[in-house]
Amino acid sequence: MKAKPLGPIPAGYNAKDGQLAIGGLTARELVAKAGATPAFVYSKGHLTQRVADLRAALPGNVHLNYAIKANPFAPVLQHMAGLVDGFDIASAGELKMAQDAGLDPVRISFAGPGKRDAELEAAIIAGVTLNLESENEARRALAIGDRLGVTPRLAIRVNPDFELRGSGMKMGGGAKPFGIDQDRVPALAKHIIASGAEWSGLHIFTGSQALSADALIEAQGNVLDLADELSTQIGLPLPKLNMGGGFGIPYFHGDQPVDTAAIGAALEKRMANLPANLANTYFCIELGRHLVGEAGVYLAEIVDRKESHGVIYLVTDGGLHHQLAASGNFGTVVRRNYPAAIATKFNAEPEEIANIVGCLCTPLDRLADNAELPRADVGDLVAVFCAGAYGATSSPANFLGHGPAAEILV
Repeated sequence: MKAKPLGPIPAGYNAKDGQLAIGGLTARELVAKAGATPAFVYSKGHLTQRVADLRAALPGNVHLNYAIKANPFAPVLQHMAGLVDGFDIASAGELKMAQDAGLDPVRISFAGPGKRDAELEAAIIAGVTLNLESENEARRALAIGDRLGVTPRLAIRVNPDFELRGSGMKMGGGAKPFGIDQDRVPALAKHIIASGAEWSGLHIFTGSQALSADALIEAQGNVLDLADELSTQIGLPLPKLNMGGGFGIPYFHGDQPVDTAAIGAALEKRMANLPANLANTYFCIELGRHLVGEAGVYLAEIVDRKESHGVIYLVTDGGLHHQLAASGNFGTVVRRNYPAAIATKFNAEPEEIANIVGCLCTPLDRLADNAELPRADVGDLVAVFCAGAYGATSSPANFLGHGPAAEILV
């Protein structure tokens, strides 16, 4: 049987007493702290280091926003509150999570198509900036502000004519349910300004999960050019520009980390020669998985070891109900292995080729196919890396009644 490569384990994970260690605790100690398996473990050290690395790479006038849809776990939000400049939400539910975590609503912006009136009202009352996705949404927001006697903070999410090359999900370019086509933006902006609402600028998000620095540099250049062009058409300098994000992380064999230093250098050069429309603009980039993805590990216990037609299966108490993306069922066309390891034998050499599967009665429940691993037995722990983003809240936790996994921040 030919082995199928695993994805690259992120930097910063080491062994202690032969086990994977996070925050100074071994895998078994982490499970004891979580109280059960399966468990998501998030590392404060990784979160802090990632933000520090980005601060060092990016120009000083480019602020960092955290898109909390990537991981809204309350302790993560509270930790990120001391690291980043702003937050991006996509629902009233996420607004409540942000408020419960003590985040300042002035630091929050709200994007997403299909905002209901109750969501618009909650955001306006809280003082959150609304990134408007349509003229109809603008009309409703202004009407709600008038009814409440509250001045809404309104920005426009732009659907640009260009896209982010090589992105995992294209959020701009051509017909999209996101944002307002760029040629209709000036008229709406003028209407918002004339209404007396607080004009909060533009949100231009082109795509996500890109690993090519060249593609990201090109997209950021296009965003700045478009922002200048739209500001000229609007007739006012731009107060704020959310440039989107799109920085990816390596999930699969052969993936390389995005070169943030190259992106920062190119952006520094652009920022040194800004047009008048953008000279006093508040710039931010919006990142989710790049900030938290590599800071998370999913731990599951092997409950059975079995062989079928010469193929070894390590059956865990976890699975796709917590790690839909790692199973290959969250937008992946051809399934490839995430980074994974036997956490209780973290520095042991591979001895066999085995499949790591979950506990669900579906053949889709796979966490690693034909992986070269140390021999593992019942009671050993499996680690799936890059589990800090789009894991716990992006997976069908209640499928077959298994329920959610434990979560801890260490």
